[in-house]
Amino acid sequence: MLFYFALLLSFLYFKIARVYKKEEKPNISMLIQNVIVLAAVIALFAYGFIYKTWYIVVIVAYLFFILSSLIVSAVQLGIFIDGKPFVKLSNLYMSLAFLGMFIAFIDLYLWGI
Repeated sequence: MLFYFALLLSFLYFKIARVYKKEEKPNISMLIQNVIVLAAVIALFAYGFIYKTWYIVVIVAYLFFILSSLIVSAVQLGIFIDGKPFVKLSNLYMSLAFLGMFIAFIDLYLWGI
């Protein structure tokens, strides 16, 4: 279950990072963070293909890809309560570091390191 949760977070992370790259000025620290998370996601997929059934991993990854796109699109369009945005893109940008760290820690836990 933890594998699938990390897989969802990894797709969500890269969707938010893609929006961040389009709207904000890219910097070197963000690039380094993305590379570290990319390495963790590659290790996560390696874990999935070794210890889980490969076609289940592919199907779930496709579904999580679509779900994360819908989540980020909903935030971009705006979720309003009483005329004020409930979740802003800046809130998502601030959560990128925590998401990346959480993905890496889950990956380390799954591999038993």
